[in-house]
Amino acid sequence: MDWNQVEGNWKEVKGKVKERWAKLTDDDLTEINGKRDQLEGSLQKRYGYAKDQARKDIDTWISTLP
Repeated sequence: MDWNQVEGNWKEVKGKVKERWAKLTDDDLTEINGKRDQLEGSLQKRYGYAKDQARKDIDTWISTLP
C-alpha cells in the first residue's frame, strides 16, 4: 500500500494507525485526516520522535499493510 491509498481509505486505516501508535488520540486522528505530514508531526509530539524517525516508522508501517 502507498500513502495515496492510506489517504483515500483513511476511515478504514485510522484504526490500524491507532493500533500501531496507541498514544495518538481520536482528536489527533481527526486532525491527521490522512495527511502524512500531519501524522509525522503527531508522532513527533506524542512519541518525541525526530522527523527522520517518524518518517522511517511510517514507511515501515506502510510496508506491512496489505
